[in-house]
Amino acid sequence: MRRTYPLLLLFTSLTTLYSCKSNTVPYTQDGNWVTVSAFNGANRSEAVSFTIADLAYVSGGWDGVRRYNDMWSFDPSGDGNWIQLASMPATNRNGGGTARSSAVGFAVGNEGYVGTGYDGYNYLSDFWKYDVASNTWTQVSDFGGGPRYEAVAFGIDSFGYVTTGYDGLNAQKDFWQYSPALDTWKLKFGMGGDKRYSAVCWTYNNMAYVVTGLNSGSAVGDFWRYDPSQADTSAWTQLNHIYNFSTASFDDGYTTIERWNAAAFVIQGTADGDCAFVTTGENGSLYALTWEYIIKLDLWKEKTPFEGVPRTGAIGITVRNQGYAGLGRTSSQPLDDIRQFFPNEVFNAND
Repeated sequence: MRRTYPLLLLFTSLTTLYSCKSNTVPYTQDGNWVTVSAFNGANRSEAVSFTIADLAYVSGGWDGVRRYNDMWSFDPSGDGNWIQLASMPATNRNGGGTARSSAVGFAVGNEGYVGTGYDGYNYLSDFWKYDVASNTWTQVSDFGGGPRYEAVAFGIDSFGYVTTGYDGLNAQKDFWQYSPALDTWKLKFGMGGDKRYSAVCWTYNNMAYVVTGLNSGSAVGDFWRYDPSQADTSAWTQLNHIYNFSTASFDDGYTTIERWNAAAFVIQGTADGDCAFVTTGENGSLYALTWEYIIKLDLWKEKTPFEGVPRTGAIGITVRNQGYAGLGRTSSQPLDDIRQFFPNEVFNAND
């Protein structure tokens, strides 16, 4: 039985405005995916990514046999360029290896952070700082919430944050703030709703959004926004659910948003305004289905499905206000393709 929680937002007037907008383009043609430069490293799923300035960074992952600790930068200029950087050191201070999948990553300033995950034997709690200027890794304090994998993380201003995940026994929703200046973790007031792992998150306008995921074998449908400028106990706001939850009509078509192990990115200035996009993942089957989240309206709209094969464990990249998704795996095959999404274009099968 699905647990339910009261909606905290008023959406009636926004729904009325949005429903008046005409759109004669079928969702299967509403947006265009274009293949760009394939990932230069080994095919993989469950990698981690973050963005610093005009470059995206990708590390770790799993090819079905081996886990990785390599690091790559992606420059979207032209057809896109992948450059291999320094790998995470082969061992951590506790004597374990650093190759991992299902880790988290975030950026604060000109430094990226990668931690937690799974090495094939153990759930991990170690964390590492990557310095862009020197192309070096330094181990920092272990994650305060203990070993886990398939959590989500984000950086806002001078702090990093980690929440959700799976510790080998239970899904989680505890919420931790990392201070790079002090190299310390602090437990914060977390979001309400369901525990989860394999969720997605993104940041927009100095706020973070956490949605989708899995708990006790079922997809979760509640959706939360974090605003660090608010007091701890009021920093999390529940948004509209991502299934047909309300008695209003706006969510009647929300039949395929719920999923886990998906990819997400943000593009500002689309025809629908500033939007986030959730694509790929799984829920009973592998997905290529893509949904646009219209941030100003707290509403979802289906878009052209991801053009590559349906997959799980892909990455989403936002860099230079461009959105990309790729890597991941089918049921048995790790992948290396990367595609850019153009939300204002009509689908073109020849791209």
